[in-house]
Amino acid sequence: MPQKIKLAIIYGSAREGRFCDTVVNWVAAEVAGHQQFAIDYIDPRDLDRNRADVARRLGDADAFLVVTPEYNHGYTADLKALIDAHSIQWQAKPLAFVSYGGISGGLRAIEQLRLVFAELHVVAIRDTVSFASAWSKFDRNGTLMDPRDARKAMSALLARLQWWAINLREARANTPYLEVAA
Repeated sequence: MPQKIKLAIIYGSAREGRFCDTVVNWVAAEVAGHQQFAIDYIDPRDLDRNRADVARRLGDADAFLVVTPEYNHGYTADLKALIDAHSIQWQAKPLAFVSYGGISGGLRAIEQLRLVFAELHVVAIRDTVSFASAWSKFDRNGTLMDPRDARKAMSALLARLQWWAINLREARANTPYLEVAA
């Protein structure tokens, strides 16, 4: 049996009463249908509690999936703090995005995050899942009311994330990334 892909699902918000939990729960249920992934949840709130543990968990991950809101045309300060607190843990690994927000569905936050993660040598895959007017898409129990398009997009995202994760894991094992430009 092939080794499972260690997928770190990263919360993009640390606000009290955040909608991020609803979207992360949907993402986790979709990922659970793909048996090749083993999920670890990383919350920006964890950074204050145990920075070393967060660093270890990010380092252990084969791939990342950031679930981010868009606040004021950008991503959150809490997510930026989590990203900036680490460097080598991100390198030579794939990352995908699920975003949510108002009319733009969080896409402006993703565009900014792509620039940040490129600086950290992360392979951000093109595919995304985005929820415009997210609060109207989920019922009060957190169930996505019309999941067809989102599930199709998520399936493509996970297939491509899996491909990148397997191939980059193999590449890192063959040649540690820190040795490439040493």
